[in-house]
Amino acid sequence: MHVMEMFSLKGRVAVVTGGAGYLGTAMSEALAEAGANVVVASRDEDRCRSLAQELAHRFGVSAAGASLDIRSPEHIESCFSKTESEMGRIDILVNNASFSPRNGIATISEDEWAEGIDGTVNGVFRCTQRVLPYMERQGAGVIINISSMYGVVSPDPRIYGDSGLDNPPNYGAGKAAIIQFTRYAACHLASKHVRVNAVSPGPFPNLGVQKTSWFIRNLEQKVPLGRIGNPSDLKGVVVFLASDASSYITGQNIMVDGGWTIW
Repeated sequence: MHVMEMFSLKGRVAVVTGGAGYLGTAMSEALAEAGANVVVASRDEDRCRSLAQELAHRFGVSAAGASLDIRSPEHIESCFSKTESEMGRIDILVNNASFSPRNGIATISEDEWAEGIDGTVNGVFRCTQRVLPYMERQGAGVIINISSMYGVVSPDPRIYGDSGLDNPPNYGAGKAAIIQFTRYAACHLASKHVRVNAVSPGPFPNLGVQKTSWFIRNLEQKVPLGRIGNPSDLKGVVVFLASDASSYITGQNIMVDGGWTIW
């Protein structure tokens, strides 16, 4: 196979949870650009449909927007069932959706803690478990779990000051659990020809946060490459892990952090 053909996703079907968000949009675009038919899924179905229409127009693929709430097993099953019915199969699942309430370690409540864990590793577990029957029937599949640099290292409180942008403790705990769950799933699903890997983005503050210029300078000073991440920086790694170019890779966590975690 020619090396460029190894990266092609032509004819494959991908579901991206949180697929119309700040980072999810870039992932959805990347998969469509590589030839995949894409289901953009989140609680904001209208936003997902709008992006899907754009992807279909730009890249000549089939694309659909879908309603998906990662808190609900029934909602997840409904989304996947509809995807298989309309698209014929599910080859790729990108577990990108997450949520976590903000509060510090001294003040976070039991309910807030549980909500953050539910919005990270529990959501990934639910989607992974419920996509498996579809991948098992076709004898192959790829799952990409989106973790975070804060699943590997702690936030440095000195860079946040009194900004209120501090990362909550349950977010990092949940993202760390995703990395371990990725290893577990990869090990137990390899015999079913389902590959499972994780991607851990580094500093990718959204456009609203980027308006706080002093905070962005603090972030950039922590990055060996000297800049914050752009959503497009995630496109290559997602296509790589989804494609045959990574056919001998499973159970790994790839840092996309500008070098943040190397020092």
